[in-house]
Amino acid sequence: MIHHVVLELARSPEFPDGSGKHGYELRLPLTAHGKLDPAYWQKHRVDYSFRRFWDGADEEYGELRHDHRGWVLSFKSGSEDDDAICGNDDYRFAVGENVLIKERDGKTRTFHVVSVM
Repeated sequence: MIHHVVLELARSPEFPDGSGKHGYELRLPLTAHGKLDPAYWQKHRVDYSFRRFWDGADEEYGELRHDHRGWVLSFKSGSEDDDAICGNDDYRFAVGENVLIKERDGKTRTFHVVSVM
């Protein structure tokens, strides 16, 4: 089933209180337990998109993909423009959970799940 998930930057040395101005809005295929569902994604690939917002910078859009690296947030064709969801099959996308994303700048950041609809 398709869910709308909002992630916000969690606490870090750069943002000691976290930040609601930095994050992602995702459309994800989730199981009843809140985990990514590869079988559902395979049948409905075009339905999964995302938006990255970063405190005043231009918003960026892309699509959810699954390949040899696991789940990635792909901005353009080519893997150098992807953000990878780390440990991706283990995460529960549920309010209060944290998700690690390795972004294009090479930094792995922690994001907090603030909404799942």
